[in-house]
Amino acid sequence: MSPKVKVLLLVFLLDFHLILASDPDSVQDFCVPDIKPTSRKPIQISNLPCKNPLETTADDFIFSGIKSAGNFSKTGFFAKSVTPTLFPGLNTLGMSFVRADLDVGGINAPHFHPRATEIAYILEGMVYSGFVDSSNRLYARVIVKGEVMVFPKGLLHFQMNIGDSPATIIGSFNSQNPGLQRIPEAVFGSGIRYELLEKAFGLSAKEVGLLRRRFIAKGKR
Repeated sequence: MSPKVKVLLLVFLLDFHLILASDPDSVQDFCVPDIKPTSRKPIQISNLPCKNPLETTADDFIFSGIKSAGNFSKTGFFAKSVTPTLFPGLNTLGMSFVRADLDVGGINAPHFHPRATEIAYILEGMVYSGFVDSSNRLYARVIVKGEVMVFPKGLLHFQMNIGDSPATIIGSFNSQNPGLQRIPEAVFGSGIRYELLEKAFGLSAKEVGLLRRRFIAKGKR
């Protein structure tokens, strides 16, 4: 095989890998899952056939579940993630979204989405918002109502309400299943051994224990 052919083959394989790295393209206009209302089992959207397009209505493509905020957590944060499991009309469209509300001083703790880039639109409020790239460079600024910030796929990002009233953010993802890992819970709530955490963060066993009791998931204690 000539060097030129090898290079072309390598480029093809890299392009093919990148294509497979995101949600697959749809081969039809839409695929609203045919959900039986009598089903009591957890819904597995990917395993359901599409509803007959002639039986779909505008209601299949409308979602009313983010009109208002819910109760704030201890960190002053509330989020309502909307994926095809909650809003079946999104199925196969390669996107999802979230409504996030921050109380005064509230935070959206450092986290990342392994399968999606996020666009965050400030609907109300004043938010300190940013992300950290793979060289540990920080990109952060205060953004206000009407402004948008993008968080590149897989990079750690965060938000904090620094205004004097609650803030509301609408986030959009280029995947119907973006995934979510919050750093505090992932590090201290996953059951990683004490010795490793002590050395990694320069903490004592007592300090690690306090953090683990705060973040560890129920059932792992």
